[in-house]
Amino acid sequence: MRLGVLDVGSNTVHLLVVDAHPGARPLPAHSHKAELRLAQLLDDDGAIGPEGVGKLIGTVHEALQAAEDKGVEDLLPFATSAVREASNADDVLARIKDETGVELQVLTGEEEARLTFLAARRWFGWSAGKLLVLDIGGGSLEIAYGMDEEPDAAVSLPLGAGRLTAGWLPGDPPDPADVRALRRHVRAQIARTVGDFSRLGTPDHVVATSKTFRQLARISGAARSADGLYVQRELKRRDLEDWVPRLTEMSADERVELPGVSEGRSGQLLAGALVAEGAMDLFGVESAEICPWALREGVILRRLDHMPS
Repeated sequence: MRLGVLDVGSNTVHLLVVDAHPGARPLPAHSHKAELRLAQLLDDDGAIGPEGVGKLIGTVHEALQAAEDKGVEDLLPFATSAVREASNADDVLARIKDETGVELQVLTGEEEARLTFLAARRWFGWSAGKLLVLDIGGGSLEIAYGMDEEPDAAVSLPLGAGRLTAGWLPGDPPDPADVRALRRHVRAQIARTVGDFSRLGTPDHVVATSKTFRQLARISGAARSADGLYVQRELKRRDLEDWVPRLTEMSADERVELPGVSEGRSGQLLAGALVAEGAMDLFGVESAEICPWALREGVILRRLDHMPS
């Protein structure tokens, strides 16, 4: 059947259409996305303002039309941290349902981590052993660890690249003092969780997902996305440590000139790099392999697992 996943994330609203059936690899058929950056549209009270809600509803309408055009039989709509943590989340969800008919399932941070872990496990298989999975979104950082398809530990921290950029790095280029303050904040948040994972043992394989990690790997020399899903890509901590001071000195416009960096994400790249560097350092990770599957694929796989074969 043709499935659609509608992901209302902190950076983008993304419709992914796949051809899928139980026991088979989901095959991408279409992708439709719009960058709203909801994590940066929250007002002083933590609410998504009228303009942001209007844009969101319009974007959901467009995604529904795209899903219909592509023959989607079953739509799986969900929202992550930007909607989850908005002070007016219930009102936003009710308006979306009233005006589009879409009832968004709001995932908890732990659910995000668990579904992303499932996607990474299915991609790399059982031979990868104990996995540590890191995922940087626009609003949050997810960390999960385990041997099976369900992780033994999974946490979500409010350390998304969009959220941190909006709250900590107002300058362009950023003030070095702001960068140092953000670095301290990020590492203090991550350090609180390290003990919960380290007592479970050393991972056999460390995996990184999300556009932030892909872009950091690309500027560090990894293969282009055009080279295909099956080219191995990795991000080394030493390369990241070289790039952080360089990114600090760049404006958003200068970062756009780097390979693989999109205009919509260039402003967030430094905050994402600080989170990635902090996580890899505190967890003792020298290198992480980039996984092309993440949360959306995890949602699809979980849906397929519950379909009759």
